[in-house]
Amino acid sequence: MPIPETMRAVEIARPGGPDGLRPTTRPVPVPAADEILIAVDHAGVNRPDALQRAGLYDPPPGASDLPGLECSGTVAAVGGAVSRWDVGDRVCALLPGGGYAEYATTPAAHALPIPGGMDLRAAAGLCETFFTVWSNVFDRGRLRAGERFLCHGGTSGIGTTAIQMARAAGARVWATAGSDAKCGVVEGLGATAINYRDADFVEALRAAGGADVILDMVGGDYVARNLKALAEDGRLVQIAFLQGPKVEMNLMPLMTRRLTVTGSTLRPRSVAEKARIAAELERDWWPRLAAGTIAPVLDEVFPLEEAAAAHAHMEAGAHVGKIVLKVR
Repeated sequence: MPIPETMRAVEIARPGGPDGLRPTTRPVPVPAADEILIAVDHAGVNRPDALQRAGLYDPPPGASDLPGLECSGTVAAVGGAVSRWDVGDRVCALLPGGGYAEYATTPAAHALPIPGGMDLRAAAGLCETFFTVWSNVFDRGRLRAGERFLCHGGTSGIGTTAIQMARAAGARVWATAGSDAKCGVVEGLGATAINYRDADFVEALRAAGGADVILDMVGGDYVARNLKALAEDGRLVQIAFLQGPKVEMNLMPLMTRRLTVTGSTLRPRSVAEKARIAAELERDWWPRLAAGTIAPVLDEVFPLEEAAAAHAHMEAGAHVGKIVLKVR
């Protein structure tokens, strides 16, 4: 199919709430020498998209100002230095931005083949969560088989992915959730559920011997509580601060119990770093996805033009797993 000059997209018309998202028409981007152009089929919706919409998470230099950090689709064009991909290949990809559109560009090394047997809708929700969990829980957090792992927000896209990956790696898994129904989802994925509305995750993990690794996106007063829930030599991995990044706390346990506090954001990392993560995922985790031993958990699918409704749904907190936009 010939590539058009313009495309449908959703832009951030003004910073603020979901109503700041607006359908628009943009020129189709042109891939650089090391990039591919993807005809987007579905695009994932993620918390960083909402932060960008609110004016709190600027795109890195050179990236599209359109939201959208992952997609699935078909390669529509390749840059002159690209050898792996051909026009017509089906891929899922991590994007520097621009996923809320009919076409998006990304470094060729940040695209991965669609796992065997998976449709494009499900594949759109893979990259942002798998890249994030692998780089934080396993690379920075060094989670190993037999260790105890606590994941907060167990029914989020990150949470459902982290539970499955940790279980597949042989860890014992606990996860927090805010309702009996969500706790049922967590348990169905193989974790011990903790309803944070009527139970204390600190007590639950200390009774089990303490968590070796905790993945947290809450922040606020959870930071000090997480340190209490860690076992000696435990690692706290911070990937977001939904309740705020500024806390006052006693750091003496870092020395006396040899604790580690770490974390990262994915989007600002170099092209080479993200390419390394992509290669490790394809080697170690894509075969499991192809075999169906782990799978993305999907919530709702919204048309591209209803991206504002998708953001409102995500921020209401009732979703389980990934929200995606249908572009084609």
